[in-house]
Amino acid sequence: MEDIINSISSYGYIIIFFYSLGGGFFALVGGAILASIGKLDILLVILTAGISNMVGDMFLFYLGKYHKRDITHHHFFIKHRRKFAYSKILIKRSDIFAIFLQKYIYGVKTIVPILLGLINYNFSKFALLNLFASLIWAISIGFGSFYFSNGVREFFNEYHIHPLLLPILFLFFLFLFWKWIDKKIL
Repeated sequence: MEDIINSISSYGYIIIFFYSLGGGFFALVGGAILASIGKLDILLVILTAGISNMVGDMFLFYLGKYHKRDITHHHFFIKHRRKFAYSKILIKRSDIFAIFLQKYIYGVKTIVPILLGLINYNFSKFALLNLFASLIWAISIGFGSFYFSNGVREFFNEYHIHPLLLPILFLFFLFLFWKWIDKKIL
């Protein structure tokens, strides 16, 4: 297990970058946990995930703006009409709120930038809001995971539980929570 963590810490920033292009929640949490045990730097983890997430959303916006026909007729979007409708409601209520909120909702985070591109949303405004939303997302999830995992690690040390179980248990419970949220909201 120690060898796996050492190799992940060697390529951790690259893994976080590529995984965060498509959302990256679990990569950011995993990177923050590795930072809490001293294998990665938390500021670099947050910066890498934030920039990558911003670039990924800009690419999705571009796809929505310049490849409308390909996107609207793709079987994935035909199957997910409900998420499209929910995202349109979010955008109509408040475009700024939708851009910030979509970072936290699984399944919607890829649809909102595409939808904004489809409706010819102002690119400069989206780029600026997306920059701030990506950084706030990365900071809140990154530091939250970092400090939470420190507390859990102290708990593990107090009760003599092996600390390598921390990342596995933490990611497992976050996955279960995320699935529960996904079913409740969408």
